[in-house]
Amino acid sequence: MKNISSVLLISALALNQSCTTMKKTDTQQEIPVTDPSLSSNPFMKKSKLQYEAPEFDKIKNEHFKPAFDFGLQQHDAEILKIANNPEAPTFENTIVALEKSGEVLKRATIVFSNLTSANTNPTLQALDEEYAPIFAAHSDKMYLNENLYKRINSIKEDGLDAEGKRLVQFYKQNFEIAGANLSSADKEKLKQINQELASLSTQYANKLLEARKQGGIFFSDAKELEGLSADEIEAAATDAKTAGQPGKYLLALQNTTQQPLLQNLRNRATREKLFKASWLRAEKGDGNDTRETIEKLAKLRLKKAQILGKKSFAEWKLQDQMAKTPEAATKLMNQIATPAVETAKREAKDIQDLIDQQKGGFKVEPWDWNFYAEQVRKAKYDLDENQIKPYFEVTTVLEKGVFYAAEKFYGLTFKKRTDLPVYHPDVVTYEVFDHDGKSIAIYYLDFYTRDSKNGGAWMSNFVEQSYLLGTKPVIVNCYNYQKPAPGKASLISYDDVSTMFHEFGHSIHGMFASQKYPSLSGTSVPRDFVEFPSQINEHWALDPVVLKNYAIHYETKQPIPQDLVEKIKKAATFNQGYMTTELVSAAALDMDWHTVTNESQLIPVLDFEKQSLASHGFTLATVPPRYHTPYFAHIWGGGYSAGYYAYLWSETLDNDAWEWIKNNGGLTRENGDRFRKYILSVGNSVDLNQAFRDFTGHDPDIKPLLRNRGFIK
Repeated sequence: MKNISSVLLISALALNQSCTTMKKTDTQQEIPVTDPSLSSNPFMKKSKLQYEAPEFDKIKNEHFKPAFDFGLQQHDAEILKIANNPEAPTFENTIVALEKSGEVLKRATIVFSNLTSANTNPTLQALDEEYAPIFAAHSDKMYLNENLYKRINSIKEDGLDAEGKRLVQFYKQNFEIAGANLSSADKEKLKQINQELASLSTQYANKLLEARKQGGIFFSDAKELEGLSADEIEAAATDAKTAGQPGKYLLALQNTTQQPLLQNLRNRATREKLFKASWLRAEKGDGNDTRETIEKLAKLRLKKAQILGKKSFAEWKLQDQMAKTPEAATKLMNQIATPAVETAKREAKDIQDLIDQQKGGFKVEPWDWNFYAEQVRKAKYDLDENQIKPYFEVTTVLEKGVFYAAEKFYGLTFKKRTDLPVYHPDVVTYEVFDHDGKSIAIYYLDFYTRDSKNGGAWMSNFVEQSYLLGTKPVIVNCYNYQKPAPGKASLISYDDVSTMFHEFGHSIHGMFASQKYPSLSGTSVPRDFVEFPSQINEHWALDPVVLKNYAIHYETKQPIPQDLVEKIKKAATFNQGYMTTELVSAAALDMDWHTVTNESQLIPVLDFEKQSLASHGFTLATVPPRYHTPYFAHIWGGGYSAGYYAYLWSETLDNDAWEWIKNNGGLTRENGDRFRKYILSVGNSVDLNQAFRDFTGHDPDIKPLLRNRGFIK
């Protein structure tokens, strides 16, 4: 997942990745520094580290607030100077000036956003809630500034290069989507709504983080954890001790509905407890219950859309996406939903048959699915997840798998860095070198779950590439793998392996950015395109050359046997009905929340979800959505509102493009250079539908996706 929440924060402020000193430039205003402590604030000047990577050894909680206050004041002055410039508006004195503005605020907010996602604390959470409405108001000062909009709207594209023309169009569209054409009265209404929405989204995120933390289950007897490995049980004991319950075992929650440990837990009562803890985490009627916040968010989003002249929030939100309309996104989902549900029903029958053969005496429930699906997989494909897990040690997967594929396909090499400060001891750092040996990026990885970290996996930038600003990418990937007990190997599942390749796909998209203007750089693309490069990169996990290189037994150091490789490949379409149904049902649920056209349609959260799923035919109780509404962080706090369909849209592009790659030689430097040229390096500087056609030679086709999921021949 691309961390859209931090992107939205930064883009909403219309900031850039400028890292120049505090001297006055053509757009900067000399703001007097009245607070003596600012002189030692690390955000007041560019970092001296390579590529201006954050100086985490100097950044403290107390630095954010004064940097925010100073940065807001400075950026306000810069915006007013641009808007009220007596000279005739030009591309340079208006658009480029905006691209260069707000350096202090950008430095502070981009680090803040990443820390509140990956390593937060009560101080940062309080600041987040305090400043969310302030940042929203600041954004509105710019986007709803009539003088500024008039200047932007009057700029001619004649004489500009292609990227310059694209940037003018980008600014005009963003201002109009934000409400620049509204009346003064409606602008005031919109400002109030935007501030309330910002506050509510932050409150939601903080509630959910605490709900996940408090939702973990303690067990007193290790027998209840039968089926877990000795290392997993030891890790659970360590987690319980850390949580203040020595002698017990803690099973912490991950952000999805299903929990990874469910496939191995033999005790059905334990499975049920873990599943229900996940499902009910944010609807307990306590301070971490998110339902009231969600209902407020949904109502306010509808009001915002109506003020902006749209029938629904989704209609407003999708204007600048590849899908363009909710109808187009829904059409795609419906094409996938029907075969997915039918396949899931057949999978459910296989599982029930196995339970009956074992004289289980019960009907399959959601907490049973993964446990028995794993047994069905063993029976059908003779593939045991625990048999292959020893071949997936986390650092080996990274360096000999993810990095190796990038070297073969793109010519990249990586060097571990231990001299750069990090924000948490678990974080590791690498420098990235291009095929010609030139250094192109700094890359951080944060592998393990902790209470201070949001669930899921994502990619973010600390610094974005821009020729205008002279900056190179500084990127982080965050995961939530279970940290092993001290001295034990960090073994991950094949799904986790796939996730690592996926998130690196986002990172490579950012590393290969080649834009002049920061607003168009790298992963600053529509949501329904941003997942395309990451999903393409997942395919390398099963490439025979790559797999043999990284799938090495952590004890024997022997490569994975060919018979296991064949089993993994044959099982690739196993359980696809379930996995697709849980994904598309979540996407449909998201779209339903955001296509309401009347407030009366917004019934209580749990009733709304039940009604939505039934209306789309998602009535198979054993296949719940990947995210239950109360903890659907992507859409209530993560920037994917009316956009969760993007994974399916991007996967359509991915499967079609992957067929082209396979049919043209697979893992070759020629193919890598072509993908880099047409997809990874263009950012948002070109028409992305045309970019796809340039790469494949045709418009996207859904059939490769349906074939690869086993829904059609």
